[in-house]
Amino acid sequence: MIVEHRTYKFHPGGLPKFMQLYTPEIRALQANILGNLIGYFVTEIGPLNQSVHLWGYESFAERTRRRSELMANEQWLAFFNSILPLLVEQETKLLNPTPFSPIR
Repeated sequence: MIVEHRTYKFHPGGLPKFMQLYTPEIRALQANILGNLIGYFVTEIGPLNQSVHLWGYESFAERTRRRSELMANEQWLAFFNSILPLLVEQETKLLNPTPFSPIR
């Protein structure tokens, strides 16, 4: 398994607007396509105005296939385009578990 660690950094005041736009319908669409949501968080201490989400995949190929499917979805693209003005930057990390990790 690999874990994708995505961090979105928002302009000040952008995170609450993002949360309004990230409706239950959009969340369900994303979860149905990407699959294994491990967690979704917002920062409180340290760098502020960030959301962090973790997605689990069996392989890099599965991640590529699922992310391509999401980016081909018109409803998702409309949502994504609506949040672009709120974003300062995005960071994506792919994490490999250690042999002793409870997630493998």
